[in-house]
Amino acid sequence: MTKTYVLISYDISNDNVRTRLAKRLKDYGRRAQFSVFEAEITADEMSKLKRQLAQVKLQERDSIRLYALCRNCTGNVTIWGHGELAEDPDYLIV
Repeated sequence: MTKTYVLISYDISNDNVRTRLAKRLKDYGRRAQFSVFEAEITADEMSKLKRQLAQVKLQERDSIRLYALCRNCTGNVTIWGHGELAEDPDYLIV
């Protein structure tokens, strides 16, 4: 199953909207920074995520950004300080 690495960032002024969005994004990946999530998702998950993001009630100056990165691109990410790229394991324990 092919997965795409995505980075989702947001700048949302309303605390309640921002909190609900963060809770939704935790279903897809992990928080990399306060307003940034990283995830590896399938095409179906990408479609679902885009639908959910499109439904968020944004104020005039709010924004959500979704960046889909190719596998080669993730090898070029540089991190200063604490942190590592989110990576799904190649196996799932049930």
